[in-house]
Amino acid sequence: MNDNWLNHINWAQDGLVPVITQEAGSGKVLMSAWMNRDALKLTVERGEAVYWSRSRKKLWHKGEESGHTQKVKEIRTDCDEDVILLVVEQTGGLACHTGRQRCFYQKLDDGTWKETDRIIKDPAEIYKK
Repeated sequence: MNDNWLNHINWAQDGLVPVITQEAGSGKVLMSAWMNRDALKLTVERGEAVYWSRSRKKLWHKGEESGHTQKVKEIRTDCDEDVILLVVEQTGGLACHTGRQRCFYQKLDDGTWKETDRIIKDPAEIYKK
């Protein structure tokens, strides 16, 4: 397959596109991240999510440290072609580095942010550096 399909994406000036990652089984939004062309291409080639880490300025294969990889079931783009939706099977049931199922675990409730999702696994057990 040639790389012409990458030109379909409306990349931002910095060469990135936002990505929303959704769990295939439950439909829950697990996380959001960023991709550049290389990350999206590698995601397609590997069948597992690869993102661009803006803080570390490098490609990041989801689960490379934790083992909690994301097997890609579908890749979609929105009507403006400037956001990617990954539908994934989340290995190990954890997408968040805090040890929770998803990164969206805080809910605004009457002017206060409240944690609504429990920690499934202590991050110190996941990231043993």
